[in-house]
Amino acid sequence: MKNLKVAMVQYNCGTTDQEMNTDIGLQYVYEAKKMGADIVLFPECWITSYSCPEIAETLLPVETIEKHPEFIRWCEAALTEESASILRFRKAAKELSIGIVVTGFTKGKKYPQNSAFVIDRDGQIKLKYSKVHTCDFDWERYLESGDGFYVCQFDDISIGIMICYDREYPESARELMLQGAEIVLVPNDCGGMKPRLQELSVRALENMVGIAMANPPGEDAGCSCAFSPIVWDKHGNIVDNTIVIADEETEGIIYANFDIDAIREHRKREDLGKYRKVKAYKRLTE
Repeated sequence: MKNLKVAMVQYNCGTTDQEMNTDIGLQYVYEAKKMGADIVLFPECWITSYSCPEIAETLLPVETIEKHPEFIRWCEAALTEESASILRFRKAAKELSIGIVVTGFTKGKKYPQNSAFVIDRDGQIKLKYSKVHTCDFDWERYLESGDGFYVCQFDDISIGIMICYDREYPESARELMLQGAEIVLVPNDCGGMKPRLQELSVRALENMVGIAMANPPGEDAGCSCAFSPIVWDKHGNIVDNTIVIADEETEGIIYANFDIDAIREHRKREDLGKYRKVKAYKRLTE
């Protein structure tokens, strides 16, 4: 049997201290390895913290604030593939032979991006994904959006990434599904989780992909989760596709085992997404 054990970290990095956040993250990586995890999934913006300078909360035009010292420092603190924290996670992945999906603000062309790095067991970066659907109704309007959705191979499994608000758009998961994604990993940082859990369950169903989401704990937050695409068995009996849902407040690691062989058999057997009528989708790119 081919399985994938995902360790979802449910913890809130409340500081912008990148070294401290990296130290905490590596402790979770070592713990996950001891528990036999194949890959560790961190919440959104783990290394840098999911926060912005106070000046960005004004939501003034970027031209008005881009020369403010706080904004400049925020941009300068963004990560690259060669940043010390990324190199430390890469080193740990290689030493432990474990996959890691670690997150943070990264350098864009001018302003930061909200990104996730998929690091392979040999410490190599297999994929850097930058959030496409930035929350432009709030301070994320100052971020540069990513230019697309991409899939990489991990342990011969096709892995795709969505970040938080990407989940609200069905096109995100469908783009990954069309590229062959079998598992979609979702770094997250938000509240109001009940409807968001329903969204993720449906994304798994309609795209025939497994989905795992890591979210920091807190009131009406947490609920790190995993869903299987299998909602009925080979005999047509309805089954619950929930693998695990954490509570709101608990800190730590939540584990999910994905039966990859079963998912692949399900994808062969079922027809969701196979008979799309794309000529009728005239407005999807408007």
